[in-house]
Amino acid sequence: MPETTNNAKEKPFFQRYGLALVVAVAGLVGLGVWLWRGSGGEAAPANLEAHDQATLHLEPFVVNVADSDQRAYLRIGIDLGLGHELKRTQEGPPVARVRDTVLRIFEQAKLEDLMTPKGKAQLKQDTLHALQQRVPELGVQEVYFTEFLIQK
Repeated sequence: MPETTNNAKEKPFFQRYGLALVVAVAGLVGLGVWLWRGSGGEAAPANLEAHDQATLHLEPFVVNVADSDQRAYLRIGIDLGLGHELKRTQEGPPVARVRDTVLRIFEQAKLEDLMTPKGKAQLKQDTLHALQQRVPELGVQEVYFTEFLIQK
């Protein structure tokens, strides 16, 4: 009597369902990436400085932060996005006026405000407006925080 076999039962699991499994995993990975980027995760736009004609790098600042309970320090690095190329002059850009302006803004910051994204955004806006008023010849269009460290 000849033996009858069922080919579907003899095939290993991966041969039967492998393609479906690969497609499902790829779909989940794609969905995860799409959701992560769409939610404003850490993925930064590729053209972050596309509208800037030049940048001015400032050495990091260390500032005492106003707090009634304890001492706190802020170490912050800043790059400025400028609306035009810096002119080559003997004296260079007015770095002393820029640093003085930035320090005046940071000295007024409250520790509890700096701990929130909203507070950091406000600090960035205050710095931008102060630089646009005090050093208009630079044409500052954007303030980029390159370091932001609070030590209590």
